[in-house]
Amino acid sequence: MRLGELKPPEGSRKGRKRVGRGVGSGHGKTACRGSKGQRARAGGPKKAGFEGGQMPLQRRLPKRGFRPISKRPMSVIHLRDLNRFESGSIVDPDLLLRSGLVRKKGEGVKLLSDGEIEHPLTIRVHRASKAAIQKVEAVSGKVEVMGS
Repeated sequence: MRLGELKPPEGSRKGRKRVGRGVGSGHGKTACRGSKGQRARAGGPKKAGFEGGQMPLQRRLPKRGFRPISKRPMSVIHLRDLNRFESGSIVDPDLLLRSGLVRKKGEGVKLLSDGEIEHPLTIRVHRASKAAIQKVEAVSGKVEVMGS
């Protein structure tokens, strides 16, 4: 037996339903659409969420808020989390990603002032709070804010 000689078992493959091809086919006259009603008419199925002319659910519910498509998602880093790095090291988004403090590549990083920093670091982030910058500079560190 060869691959070219393989055939499906008898009766396992069914021919496609040819509707509207006469009464003798079993699918003639109404072409399996039943008689009358919206689904029997031409024009295809109605759009998703159509409720027969009643106001659809997504239009009845109140709308709240706005999410701008251009807003960049930010990962938040606290000062207390940066004590794990050596004194004088440069902390940038790539290092934060490798260390597990930032989860998604390409997200912006924002530095917040929760906790205390114990030794000087050079921190490169996309945004930083004023209080965080003051705390880093108080231990003679440096915060570089990169473009978004």
